[in-house]
Amino acid sequence: MMEELPGSVVVEILSRLTDSTDLARCRVASKSLNAVSYEVPWLNVVCSMSRYLKSRSPETKHLVTPFKTVFADLVRRSANLESVSLGVDRALGGVSFDDVEDESDDLYLTDFNFIRGWLPSVSHALKSFSVSDFWVQSCWRRSEALSLISSTCHNLVKLVVRNAWLSVDGLCLMPTLRYLTLEFVRLDDEDLSRINACFPNLTQLDLIGVGGLKEPKINLLHLTTCHWSVSNAPLSLIICAPCLVDFNLKCIKPRLVVLEAPSLSNFSLSLENTDDLRLKNCANIRSLQLNVECASLGFLCHVFRHCNAVKKLTLDLVGRIEKVAVTEFGLDTLLNCLPNITYLNLGPGAWHVMENSFSRGGLEDGIGMKMIRELVAHLVVHEMGVTLEFIFSVLEMCTNLSDVSLLIHRDVDSYGAGSLISACRSKFPRVRWKWGIWKEGIKDTWVSDGI
Repeated sequence: MMEELPGSVVVEILSRLTDSTDLARCRVASKSLNAVSYEVPWLNVVCSMSRYLKSRSPETKHLVTPFKTVFADLVRRSANLESVSLGVDRALGGVSFDDVEDESDDLYLTDFNFIRGWLPSVSHALKSFSVSDFWVQSCWRRSEALSLISSTCHNLVKLVVRNAWLSVDGLCLMPTLRYLTLEFVRLDDEDLSRINACFPNLTQLDLIGVGGLKEPKINLLHLTTCHWSVSNAPLSLIICAPCLVDFNLKCIKPRLVVLEAPSLSNFSLSLENTDDLRLKNCANIRSLQLNVECASLGFLCHVFRHCNAVKKLTLDLVGRIEKVAVTEFGLDTLLNCLPNITYLNLGPGAWHVMENSFSRGGLEDGIGMKMIRELVAHLVVHEMGVTLEFIFSVLEMCTNLSDVSLLIHRDVDSYGAGSLISACRSKFPRVRWKWGIWKEGIKDTWVSDGI
C-alpha cells in the first residue's frame, strides 16, 4: 500500500505527477496522502477546454468549481513551493470575443488581486513562476502583476508570462532572475528600459510577439541566449549583449537594426527588409541562418563582410526574388564573401536566384568553392537541362564537396525527378547523394539516405 511507504518516497512519487489536479485527487484518497501531498515542491494547474465549456454552459456551470478557487485551494497549504505554473489550455487561444458575451474574469489569471491573494504566502521559496492567461479576458485589462512578483519573490530564477497586458509601474529590482519569457504580451515598456534595469542578470530572454514596443533596446551584460520575435514594426531594434552566444531574431521592416555581440556564435535572422542593418563586433559567428528579403546579394555581403568565421550557412530569400540583381547573386560570389563555409543549406528562393545567375553568367572559381563539404538544396525544376548544368558545375568546382542532399518540389513529376537523380549519381559517383521532397508549409520528407 502506498500509505505504508516512507513519507519522503511518497513525496518523490507525487512529485512525478505532471498535473496538479491528480495531486488534488490524491488528497481526497486518504489522510496520509493528503498530509504528505503538501510537501510536493511544485504546482501545475491548467484549465482545459472541456472545463471551460462546462463552466460556460447553463446546464453544467453550477457543477463546476471556479478555476481560481481550485488553484487557491491547492496552493493554500503548500508552504514550500519552488515552482508554480498555472494557465489555460492552448486550445482556448482559439476562443474569440464573439464567443464571450459577458465581462467575466474567472480566467483572468494575471489579475493583481487574485495573485495578491496567494503569492506572498509562497514567495519566499519560489524559484519558478509561469502564468498563461486567457487572452479574451486579459487583453483589455491592464495588469500590475509584475510589480507584485518583483516585490515579493526575492529568490525567483525563472519567470514566464503569456497572453497578458503588463504594466511596468512599480517594477522592482530582481537580481536573482535568470530566465524571462514574455509571449504574446502587450508590454508598457516602449524601449525595454525597465526590463533592462530591473532584470540585469538575465542569461536567457524570450520575447515572442511582444507588442507596445517602439524603439526597444536590449542592454544586458550577462545574456547568453535570446529569442526575439517582434510582432509589430518598431522604428529600431538595438541589441548590446557582450556575452550573447545564441540569438534568434525575427522582425518586419524595422528602419534600423543594430547588433553588438562579440561572443555571438549562432545567429538566426528572419527579416522582412530594413533600411539599415548593422553588425558591430560580431566576427565570431560560426552558424548563420538567414531568411531574408533584400534587394541584392551586395547588401548581404556588406552586412556580413567581417563574419569570416562562419562555417555553417542556411540561406533563403523571400518576397519578390525576381527583384534581386541576379548577375551578382551567384554561388561563387556568396562563397567568396563567406570563404570558410563547410556546410551550406539553400532554400528554394536562394537556389532559384543562384540558378538564374548561373544561366546568365556561369560560375567563377575561388577559395570559397574549395572549402564547402556538404550542400543541401531545395529545388524547383523549371528547366531540367539548366538545373542539371548548374548542379554539375557546382560539383566540378567544389572539389571537396562529398555530401549533397537535394530536395525536389513535390509538384515535379516523378519521371523528371527520377531522371535528375539518375543523372547526378551517374555523373558524380564519388558523392554521397541524399534525396527528398519538399513543399510549402510541409515538413521535408527524405526518400533516400546517403546513397
